[in-house]
Amino acid sequence: MGTIGMRFLSISGKVKKQVKNKISVGSSPVIEDVEERKTGLPGLDKILAIKFAFKTKYDPDVAEIELKGELMYQTKEYEKVLKEWKKNKKLPKEMMVDVLNTIFRRCLSKVIVISEELQLPPPVRFPRVTTKEKS
Repeated sequence: MGTIGMRFLSISGKVKKQVKNKISVGSSPVIEDVEERKTGLPGLDKILAIKFAFKTKYDPDVAEIELKGELMYQTKEYEKVLKEWKKNKKLPKEMMVDVLNTIFRRCLSKVIVISEELQLPPPVRFPRVTTKEKS
């Protein structure tokens, strides 16, 4: 059980100002809604569709990249999860960890490509290869 699929519903990127000095980059996901979805597949009758937004902001306010999508999640306790979501807008802790890890992994890899196209720094630091001087 767990994540069985994910798709993007919208992708947008915007450069507001020219990047001149140091900027900081931060990314954050937000779970916007959880819905029941009927699949019509044998053995996989109902799943949860978890709608999310993933924003990467460049500060000072020079650029922004936003992805929206939905993640399909299978659990035997979907009714309990839906009830808790409708009441408190929360997901069970173990499920939330799985959902957020999937969202971060898929979205950050997509934002890296988009940031390159917009000529912005990537949202994650890449390892740097350097030479070591002999003493």
